[in-house]
This record gives sequence, C-alpha cells and structure tokens, in this order.
Amino acid sequence: MQKLYAKKCATPDEVFRRIRSGRKIFIGTGCGEPRHLVHAIVAYAQAHPKAFFDASVFQVFPAKSVPDLEGLGPNFKIDSFFVGGNTQALVNAGLTDYIPTFLYRVPDFIRRGYVPVDVALIQTSPPDEEGRLSLGVSVDIVRAAVEKAAIVVAQVNSRMPFSGGDAIISLDEVDFIVPHDEPILEYGEILRGEEIGVDVLNKIGEQVAKLVRDGDTLQVGYGRLPNAVLSHLKNKHNLGVHTELLTDGLVDLIRAGAVDNSKKAFDQGKTVAAYCMGRKDTYEFIDRNPAVELRAIDYTNNPVMIARQDRMVAINTVLEIDLTGQATSEAVRGPRYSGIDGQVDFIRGTSLSVNGRTIIVMPSTGKGGNVSRIVPLFKGGVGATLNRADIHYVVTEYGTASLQGKSIRERALEMITIAHPRFRRQLIRRAIVLKLVSEDHSFEAEKIGEEYPRELEALRTTKTGFKVFLRPVKISDESLVRDFFYSLSDQSLYLRFASVRRDMPLTRLKEFLSVDYHQDMLILAVIEAGENEQIVGLGQYNTKPGSDYAEISVTVRDKFQNQGIGTELVACLRSLARKRGLRGFQAEVLMRNGNMLWVFKKMGFQVVEDSEGITVLKQEFPEEG
Repeated sequence: MQKLYAKKCATPDEVFRRIRSGRKIFIGTGCGEPRHLVHAIVAYAQAHPKAFFDASVFQVFPAKSVPDLEGLGPNFKIDSFFVGGNTQALVNAGLTDYIPTFLYRVPDFIRRGYVPVDVALIQTSPPDEEGRLSLGVSVDIVRAAVEKAAIVVAQVNSRMPFSGGDAIISLDEVDFIVPHDEPILEYGEILRGEEIGVDVLNKIGEQVAKLVRDGDTLQVGYGRLPNAVLSHLKNKHNLGVHTELLTDGLVDLIRAGAVDNSKKAFDQGKTVAAYCMGRKDTYEFIDRNPAVELRAIDYTNNPVMIARQDRMVAINTVLEIDLTGQATSEAVRGPRYSGIDGQVDFIRGTSLSVNGRTIIVMPSTGKGGNVSRIVPLFKGGVGATLNRADIHYVVTEYGTASLQGKSIRERALEMITIAHPRFRRQLIRRAIVLKLVSEDHSFEAEKIGEEYPRELEALRTTKTGFKVFLRPVKISDESLVRDFFYSLSDQSLYLRFASVRRDMPLTRLKEFLSVDYHQDMLILAVIEAGENEQIVGLGQYNTKPGSDYAEISVTVRDKFQNQGIGTELVACLRSLARKRGLRGFQAEVLMRNGNMLWVFKKMGFQVVEDSEGITVLKQEFPEEG
C-alpha cells in the first residue's frame, strides 16, 4: 500500500501539465477546499499563460478559491451551484455562471454527464492502515466528482479529520497525490453577512426552543442566525441530526447530551450530514467518531429520504418574506444575493415528514434597521425560493407567526404581528390596499405600532392543578378570539355582555384586539390544541381617559369553569395594572353570575353597590413599599 501511495505522489507542476485547455475542473467544497492545490494551479497559470485556456471551474460552495481565480482572465471560467460570499459580485456582474438547481440532484447531473467533470481537485486525510482515504469535512458532491472525473488529484493533509460514511475512498480512486499540510479552513474565515445583535439572536432562539420538542430530528441551515439559535436547545432530550451542514452549534448540542439520535426513524445513533464547517475543535470531534457519518448530498438532501424521518424540523433563514408567506433567499430589490441551496430540499422533505415542522428564522429588519424584511408582496424579479405552502413557522425577535392552515388574511395579520413595530402601520395599510385584509382592519393601523410585551407571557398552574399559558392578545388572534366567544353558551354570553346577541363581527371584535398594552390590557388564557392554541379564558381591563381606575372583566369557557382560570386572570391583570400606576379596579357583574362574584370577592374586591340586577365591586391597590 505504501508503494502505491508513493507511486501516486507528484508535484503540482507534474499534475497540471497533464490538464489540457477547455477541461471541466471541480474543486472541493467549503472548508474542504484544497487551498494548496488552488494556490498551485493559480501559480501554474500565471507562469504558463496559455495553460487551462477556457477551463471551467465549479464548486457547490466556494470558500476562498474565487478571488484567487477571477483575475486570470481567459484561463478560467467560474461556474457555481451556489451564490454567496465571493461569488455574489461576479454573478451580478455576469462574469460567473450560476446553475440553479436542487442540490440533491447535482450528483446525478454529474453521473449522467449533464455537468461534466474532467478533473477533480480534492483534499483528503492521510491513508489509514487499510489504505483508505477520507474526504474529511466535505463529502456532498465530492463523492460523485471523484467517481466521474478522469483525473482525481488529492491534496493529502494530516490535519484533515478522518470521517466515516460516504467520505471513505480508496487509493485506487485517486490518480495523483500532492502531500501538503495546512490548517483546514474554519467557518469564521469564510462567513460573510450582516451582523445580528446578541439580543436579537437570543429572542429568536427562545422562540425556536418553544417549537422544538424532545425527540425531534434537526436540520439547520447556513448562517450565523440558525447556528446561534441552537444554544437555546441544550435542555432538550433525544434530539437527532439529519442535515446538509454540520455546524459548531449542532456539535455543541451533541456534547451537551441534547442530541443522541435515539429517536430517528433510520440512521439511529448516527449524526448524518453532507459537509462540515466549523471550528478546529468541531473537526477534532468528528475525527474517527463512529457516531458521525458524512454522506453524499443525494442521500442527505433527497426529499424522499428526509420525509422518512418522522418529526423532522428544518431551521433556515431567508432574506425576505411577504405577508402571504412566500420567501426568498436569492435576491432582494435587484442584485442576486444567494442561490436555491439545500434549504429547499429540506423544506420540501420536512413538509412531507410525519409531524414535521419548517421554521424560518430572521431578524425583522435589514440594512441596519432601515428596511423591513417582511414586505407586503414580492415585486417582479424577486424569485420566491419557498412558496406559501412550504413554511410552518416564521420567527423574528418580535415573536412567532404560525402559517399552516391559515388564510391569506390570517397570514398577513400573523406576519404583521412579528414585523418591527416601526413598519407595522405601513404594512397593514398596504395590506388593505392590496386586499390582503379588509377595510375593517383599518382601526388596527392606529394602535399596531406597540411592541408585543412578550415578557408578560407566563405559564401558570391553578390550585386545581390545571396548567394554562397566559399571554397578551395580538391582532393575529382574531380567529381565536372569535372562536372563543362562539364557543360560549347563551348563558355565559349573556352574563358577559348582558345581551342575547350572539354575533361577533370584526367591528365588535376590535375592542378585544385593539389593545395598546398600557392604558388597556387583554390577557388570554390558552392551552395547546394540536399544533394550535385554544383560548379557555379571557380577562381585560380598560382605563377611562383621566382616570386612575380601570374596568375589569373576566370570561371563562364553559367547560373550563371552576378550574381556577378566572382567579389566575384576575391576579395577572391586577399585577400588571399596579405596575402601570393604576390605583384600583372596578367591576360590574350581573347578580346572577355567582361564579364571577365569588372570584372577585375572593380576590379582595368589595361590593359598593347593588342595583338593577348588577353588582358593582371595587378594589383599591395598596401603596407600593
């Protein structure tokens, strides 16, 4: 085996003089890019200007090769299956060709000759005792390029980790070996993009943690944001990983014990990815680790394979999303920023997974906070990378929008709720013009700028042991609130409104949805109902102009009465009112509403008047301190 290895060793000049002009040259992906071979081919082309004339060079994810090659004029023509970082300017200037496709199909394109490969420049580990090499941090389409290329040149680097799965190749598959040790590229060296504040990252991460459940299998996309939110999942259990990109964040979850891959439908006990981009210690983690397998991208990214994993959760980011739920990762207002990449493969596959969930994470604004990433509708020229049916959840620092099963009107309201408060008024006004929502929603434009007070959310357990989630109302709760009132019995409706009227049009609902969170407050008591929420109780207070007192009212769904929900709502509202400087509450309750009278009296309200069938109660808040 040593003789065969020695026989294949060659200098870069000995290799490159065998490559003729017009050849199709593949270069290894991302952090697996063979930097020494790239530098060597550039130096050879500079020394021999007629070499490689009109040669095509392509990669899936160019790391640092493009700046080296772009100045060599007619020697190299650069193609890419991905737009990002170093290729953006060249693609937008028409100097580099971008090949849009689903990434899982690229290996098949290579094998069938749609994408010819004459020469493959790759990077591997040294051979093991059996003479096997490992592709290390990058398998993706490298495996197919090695199989198809007429000439395979391997930079053998002792710092390359020896990974398993499809990463293993034999010496017989390599034509030339160029031994050269150098540090493997790390994630931070090739990452570009807008900085995102720690506060925004944490708020988004907290929301994602609520959507990920024990036993889910994760895919996480490229970028600082998807990787950063993973730190909020360290208290989860029995998570799995089936992903295109293995990141530091995912490896940290494995180290923390949150990931053990025990609940996966297949590849149990194995973390599966197509390539790895991370820190040096992440590369050391995957080195000869039997619990980590790097597989070809037509395995990891095939939507059929992804759909076989029950409870897949795909976490990705986009550039922009409109009010109807279609998103783009490719271009915004002209220049092409990115490509289709692998997120579409996972979004489609995850949508077919049993109990699968697709999660889009993004900051609400871009360009230093000057533009909204949530827009009314995409304009001409902006390609929708993900269509309206692809996305389950959208998460910004202002909350989570749930889109599945929602109408266009409901989607628009959900998206406006998680937009930056500075842009909400113009979004809802534009939504009315575009007929995404009705004219009846114009009242919301006046109060919608207030930021949703997520800090007021709280999980409570009543004295009867009933668990309920308390949170402020949002304008996107229109359907939930309407359903709540229609679920009430005639008697409960009469006790709440002193009226036999049962209809609840938007003009009547707006008094419950249009809340400024300061002078007025409405708290919902909700429980999970499948993938959705169900309101089981509703409490609100309203302050009259110039008054230090607020009118309080509480309603509980019939079948959930006598569970302590009303008591929790009154306690919550009282605490909030005191913090906002109010001096007390007043309540008007029908005398026949025994349950509510009992709750108020138990909470310290005093009866101040009984007349015409109505009991008036009042409570003075004690002085602070």
